[in-house]
Amino acid sequence: MTARLSHIYRHPIKSHGRQPLGWVTLTAGQTMPWDRHWAVTHATSKFDPAAPQWLACANFSIGSGIPGIMAINAVLDEASATVTLTHPDRVPLTIRPDDPTEALRFLDWVRPLVPADKSPPTRIVRVPGRGMTDTDYPSISISNLASNAAVSAHVGTGVSHLRWRSNLWVEGLQPWVERTWPGRSLRIGAAILSIREPMVRCKATTANPATGIADLDTLLALRQMISEQHFGSYAEVTTGGTIRLGDPVEVLA
Repeated sequence: MTARLSHIYRHPIKSHGRQPLGWVTLTAGQTMPWDRHWAVTHATSKFDPAAPQWLACANFSIGSGIPGIMAINAVLDEASATVTLTHPDRVPLTIRPDDPTEALRFLDWVRPLVPADKSPPTRIVRVPGRGMTDTDYPSISISNLASNAAVSAHVGTGVSHLRWRSNLWVEGLQPWVERTWPGRSLRIGAAILSIREPMVRCKATTANPATGIADLDTLLALRQMISEQHFGSYAEVTTGGTIRLGDPVEVLA
């Protein structure tokens, strides 16, 4: 079976919902358009809205400490820059994250999902020209569906690939072959992506993306299987172009 692109996802608000796509146009040196375009700060964040710049994920509300938000789905309307959020325990919400009044509505909406012992969310922020990815360089995350199937077999139950929050998913590969990719490149459709490093996983992946309840020790499973908490790869776009579901994926030397 030829390796092909099976899923494309963007996450308009970092850690607060995913959106499947049929295609996307990538630009060299940039994150996926609208992916992690906004992020949510908390009460102890060091993010300075007066001088916005990339900061590590610890400065934002994320699924490792707030598993409930892992069950959020998002739909972005690019023309109006509005985001519609849904969650099994909340009524749907549509906001323009850049509007301060509507951002307050979002904070009220998400606050019941935040455990009492976690720092509460304070505002929605963004960095012009840069998605708030987990790496200090503009990255796109790529994962292997066969590796997810291997995890499912190991734990004895179906594991949703949505737990891993990757942008791109490839089918038709052997399990864990992506561990050999760092230092190599992938051609997907018209784009070429350089694989930089493996993704070190956190407790966010223990939460069920359908319920937001932490119900599976994915990190223990990874350590048992490959002796590391790695799943998927971070990549940089070196040649831009449009990619579509079903495009062949070629590993380059």
